[in-house]
Amino acid sequence: MMTTSTLDTRATVTRRTAAAAPRRARGRGLRVLWGVLGWAGSLTLFFPVAYMVLKSLQTEKVAASATPQFLFEPTLEHYAAAFGQGIWPYAINSFLVTAVSTLLVVALALPAAWALSVRAIANPQDSLFFFISTKMMPIAAGIIPVYIVATNLGWLNTVHVLVIMHLGMNLPLGIWMLRSFMQEIPREIIEAAQVDGAKTWRIGWSVVLPLMRPGIASTALLCAVFSWNEYFYAANLTSSTSTLPLYLQKFLSFGELYTAQVAAVATIVSIPVVIAGWFAQKSLVRGLLFGAVK
Repeated sequence: MMTTSTLDTRATVTRRTAAAAPRRARGRGLRVLWGVLGWAGSLTLFFPVAYMVLKSLQTEKVAASATPQFLFEPTLEHYAAAFGQGIWPYAINSFLVTAVSTLLVVALALPAAWALSVRAIANPQDSLFFFISTKMMPIAAGIIPVYIVATNLGWLNTVHVLVIMHLGMNLPLGIWMLRSFMQEIPREIIEAAQVDGAKTWRIGWSVVLPLMRPGIASTALLCAVFSWNEYFYAANLTSSTSTLPLYLQKFLSFGELYTAQVAAVATIVSIPVVIAGWFAQKSLVRGLLFGAVK
């Protein structure tokens, strides 16, 4: 025969289970709601990209129609025309400028971040403010002296001047991001390496650098995207030896219909960034959330 205490215990468990059921139902409802909102936001952000790809597969007459056309016979003529009108030199320049400038940004930002966090110099905040202050001046304000210097050096309409300008454009961002990631590395790890007799360069190469890989990937990807999409310097410092954003400008005209052609070229220009983001998404998310959860 059951004792009174056993019956009371079972009754208490039953009441608690009944009271927890509505909370679980509300929790599931909130998760479903957040899931629906997340999908809706993602589809809203993805719609312009999908619409651009859709336009690139239409004829110029259909693409320029005032009423959006979703049922049509797709064509690849605009992609063929883009590759047949000299896109490769611009694409090679874009890859070269983006790769070299991004590598230089990471190579220079890592020791700067080390000096501003792990081996902090005197008054690091002053140095940080100096770096970020270079981003406060509008780029149009400094284009004339840059143009004169590039002309005197014979670098006008060359890849060299774009690499240097993209380096200056992305270096402050790289220093700030890598410093924030480096500050999240537990100091106990570095102190343990010092106790074991590791030199400074050994600590940086074997301890800090492996822990910084997600942050380096995030920084490199963002700098590469900014460099890949940069237009102002390319338009003012180069002409024939330029990058893909300037190639896209060739199809912007008020006299003829180039809607589908521009959409096709814009899709081609976007593909490398999308592919890079797809392969680096895990490192990007880890890097952006680095130190968010202790």
